[in-house]
Amino acid sequence: MKFLLIMHSNPQVWDSLTEEQRNEVMSGHGAFMETITRSGEMISTAALADPSQSAVVRVRRGSPVVTDGPYLEAKEFLGGYYLVECDSRERALELAALIPDAGVEGLGIEVRPVVFAGTADG
Repeated sequence: MKFLLIMHSNPQVWDSLTEEQRNEVMSGHGAFMETITRSGEMISTAALADPSQSAVVRVRRGSPVVTDGPYLEAKEFLGGYYLVECDSRERALELAALIPDAGVEGLGIEVRPVVFAGTADG
């Protein structure tokens, strides 16, 4: 089964951490990636830029309308994800608990089953 382990970010929470705590979270991702790569559960991962660098495209009356900034104004935003393949929801929850962000007060990891996935290769 495939699961998306979604890391939500909150700038207020992140900014409240010490530099040492932020470094610990960041370096913990390397260890996590090594763990799920070694177990064969890693499919892919991505870290996303700050929402201030995003744009939203909507087509209105046949023409695209582009708005700078995130889709929604919110305290929290999608910071990145891990796409994993594992035997069960319980294992996906175990993996989510290993992501360093899960241990930071005010942050969490959303675990969502993937019902369809495609690739450019087919």
